[in-house]
Amino acid sequence: MQSYTIGQAARLLGVSPDTARRWADAGRVATHRDEAGRRLIEGRDLAAFSVEVAQSGADEGDEPYTSVRNAFPGIVTAVTLGDVAAQVEIQAGPHRLVSLLTREAVEELGLEVGMRATARVKATNVHVDRG
Repeated sequence: MQSYTIGQAARLLGVSPDTARRWADAGRVATHRDEAGRRLIEGRDLAAFSVEVAQSGADEGDEPYTSVRNAFPGIVTAVTLGDVAAQVEIQAGPHRLVSLLTREAVEELGLEVGMRATARVKATNVHVDRG
């Protein structure tokens, strides 16, 4: 499973690295250290926490991450596979994006909860890019 540094998690959550550090210090999201001593957050833990943060709202004063050209980098929080179709949910800072695509596309991209993905929105269509 993919892990994220505090800085990467902050970008995906749409908050400052200081806010992500405070949340980790307070035990709101579990961390562990790698061999270099960096604090990391497991992808599944970050996915669950990103949904919690979006539902409760971020700390006041933190500017949400905004992107250009309708690209929303975030973390996959849910993948529902049907026989032919699939639904992928991405939490990109305060934004929850849902894309309906083929099961084959989800499997080809290897999308799973906790991995980084970018939702690209054009009119009413949402395209998902891995990582």
